[in-house]
Amino acid sequence: MLPYEEMTLPERELWDAFPEGRQVDLRVGTPDEDDPARGADWGPERTLRATVVTALARGANAAPPGAVTALRVAGARITGRLDLAGAEIGHMLRFESCWFEEAPSFYGATTRTIGISGSRAPGIDATLAQIGGTLDLQRSVLHGSLSLLKARIAGELQLNEAMLHGPGRWALFAGGLVMEGGVFCRRGFTALGGIRLVGAHLSGGLFMEGARLSNPGGPALVADNAVAQTLVFSEGFTAQGAICLRGAQISDQLTFDGAILNGADMAIDCSRMQAGDFDFTPAARPSGAVDLRGAHVSVLHDGESIWPNVVQLQGFSYSSIQSKDGLRGYDVTRRVEWIRREPGYAPQPYEQLASWYRQVGHEDDARKVLLAKQRHRRGTLHPAGQVWGHVLDALVGYGYRPWLAGVWIMALTVLGTVVFGSESPQRTQPGQGPPFNALVYTLDLLIPIGGLGQRTAWYWTGGSIAQWLSYALIAAGWLLTTAVVAGVTRSLNKS
Repeated sequence: MLPYEEMTLPERELWDAFPEGRQVDLRVGTPDEDDPARGADWGPERTLRATVVTALARGANAAPPGAVTALRVAGARITGRLDLAGAEIGHMLRFESCWFEEAPSFYGATTRTIGISGSRAPGIDATLAQIGGTLDLQRSVLHGSLSLLKARIAGELQLNEAMLHGPGRWALFAGGLVMEGGVFCRRGFTALGGIRLVGAHLSGGLFMEGARLSNPGGPALVADNAVAQTLVFSEGFTAQGAICLRGAQISDQLTFDGAILNGADMAIDCSRMQAGDFDFTPAARPSGAVDLRGAHVSVLHDGESIWPNVVQLQGFSYSSIQSKDGLRGYDVTRRVEWIRREPGYAPQPYEQLASWYRQVGHEDDARKVLLAKQRHRRGTLHPAGQVWGHVLDALVGYGYRPWLAGVWIMALTVLGTVVFGSESPQRTQPGQGPPFNALVYTLDLLIPIGGLGQRTAWYWTGGSIAQWLSYALIAAGWLLTTAVVAGVTRSLNKS
């Protein structure tokens, strides 16, 4: 630590102000001159050596009993490295509109509130720090990473209007961060580089309304296995890169209302996520895929024309759907088209949607969904299976449209009655049996079990149309019966 006699005038002023918690303001009052972007050019009258600031922060020049100490400085050029690694700091640190020559270090430190607002620094290292108050970085510009790896913050993390320029992959590196308050990245917050919050505990939520994240070479935000109350990506939130929330647990709301999602191959990855309300109503259709495999939400909010071409839904479950498009949002045709965005055939999304329709009392729509499921599945079968599938579909709609069998029977009955009524059959045994009735004879041919006495009493000769039609009706009767039994069994088993 420098002797008091070797300190400069601004350093002595800060030294004397510290015990009383007074702010030392070195600004000149001219916006251009006080802009921290020009801090490298500030002269000795605005310069503080980091060794002096570090000494005060670590407890030098102790205050008299009863005094409330604080290190508060504005408009300073701080040269050297502010090194508070491992320090135990019992007072507030606040730097406003300052310029740091080197990245401050709070590695493993135990502190109260830290404020570095409206300032410029080549990064900040607060790895493993224990901050008993708020970390305020509002309006600051960091030309380097902000590291909060496994840090714990009792108050809030304020990043409103801040700009982080990550030199490598990550602009904010905060895996394992534990927050008791909220994380606020609102009003123009910008990150050039990814944000990493893997395994973070965000009890107060993450709020990124209007924020801009850009990491074209990788994910814009990774919060895999994070535990949070609320995640808000709304009101013009923009991401160049994927939003990854794999395995995250969100007790209240996850919203992308009004967001712009420009991931290349993947826009958002929410596989295995659990959330309360999931509001997926971005401002425009995402440019990449949406992965919801294995996720569960209580309520899904969506809108028309907002889902991308690829939506992975295998294992995705929900208790309710609420569409912002009114009744159109519940149209079964539209919902089936949503499911068809799943690459390949997956039965679970159909079953989940049908279950929801049943839950809200739309049994007919549930049957339509399950019919669409069978039609989709048909394309995965071998040729013989596909042929039989087409037969089941045409005759009874895979059992979900059993009335089709009645339509076929009525059509064939009319056909048989007309054709058989125009020709004369021969008795099997002359003088015996009931008189010929074209309608009853047709029904006797169509019913494969039992009999009405007509089919055994009369026959056709000479290879007439009636003879060939009788054979066809017998085959059709067996085919219809088989299709009805197979279709009804399938529908009952929900297979």
